[in-house]
Amino acid sequence: MAFVTFMTGNTGRMLRIIAGIVLMTVGVLVVKDTLGTVLAVVALIPLAGGVLDFCIVGAVLGYPFRGAAAREQLARKRQSR
Repeated sequence: MAFVTFMTGNTGRMLRIIAGIVLMTVGVLVVKDTLGTVLAVVALIPLAGGVLDFCIVGAVLGYPFRGAAAREQLARKRQSR
């Protein structure tokens, strides 16, 4: 639960955006060729997740896909304790 809380929060979103940018940069400028292109395309997942506020890890762990809905569910769980 703590990991999903972090990843759906503002810090987690910024981390995903930065990770996406770094992966894309490494793929395009360092690795190059086909593997670099694949890495750059894969980098779109965390980048888009941070920008569009969705969390694939949260969905895999049973939380809503959308970040706002996951934050609401996590807040309800904290209040019910």
